[in-house]
Amino acid sequence: MARYTGAVCRLCRREKVKLFLKGDRCHTDKCAIEKRAYVPGQHGPNARRVKHSEYGIQLREKQKVKRIYGLLEKQFRLTFKKAERQKGKTGENLLVLLERRLDNVVLKMGFARSLAEARQLVKHSHVELNGKKANIPSALVNINDQISIRQKSRGMDKIKVSVESSTRKGVPAWVSLNDSDLEGKLVAYPKREEIAIAIPIQEQLIVELYSR
Repeated sequence: MARYTGAVCRLCRREKVKLFLKGDRCHTDKCAIEKRAYVPGQHGPNARRVKHSEYGIQLREKQKVKRIYGLLEKQFRLTFKKAERQKGKTGENLLVLLERRLDNVVLKMGFARSLAEARQLVKHSHVELNGKKANIPSALVNINDQISIRQKSRGMDKIKVSVESSTRKGVPAWVSLNDSDLEGKLVAYPKREEIAIAIPIQEQLIVELYSR
C-alpha cells in the first residue's frame, strides 16, 4: 500500500497545528512548528492570511485527520465508507475505526514513540496479534484482542525506551498494558471524548465534505 514518504514536519506546518508525528521530539523546542510557525513553501513567511471557504475548512479538517493517522486518500475514503455503513454517528464511527488500526493501538500501548515507528514494527513482523504474527498496519483490533511484541524482538532498545516512556505518561483507559511482558489488550472501544484529546478534531466537517 502506498504511503507518504516526505518530510513530516511540513505537514504540521501546513495544518498550523502540532500533529505529533515525530513522537517525543514534538514536545521539545526542536519541533519545526515552534521555529517556523508558517505554512511551508518559498512564500510561507510572507504569505497573506487567506480566509477559507466552507469547502476549504472542511478539506483542511479531512487533511489533518488523514495526516494524524498516516493515511492517503484512497485508504481514508474506504474507511469513511465503512463508517457510513455502521450504526450510529458516521463521524464518531470513523474516528473509532481509525483508533482501532493495529499500528495506532501499538502506538497507544507505548510500544513505539510515533505512528511511523509503530507502523514499522508491524510491517517488520515484530508484533503478534492473538499469538500470531501480524504485519498489516490497517488490521482492526477488536475487544479482548491480545497484542504483544514477538519474543525475538523484545530485546530491541527502541521498544524498551518507548515502554519506559509510556509507563511514565500512562496509556488510554481503553487499553491495558503489561509492560514487563511487553503485551497489552484492547479492553474497550474508545469513546469520542477519549480520542485525539491533544489535537481537536471536528469530524462533522469531514462528514459534510464527503456528503457534497
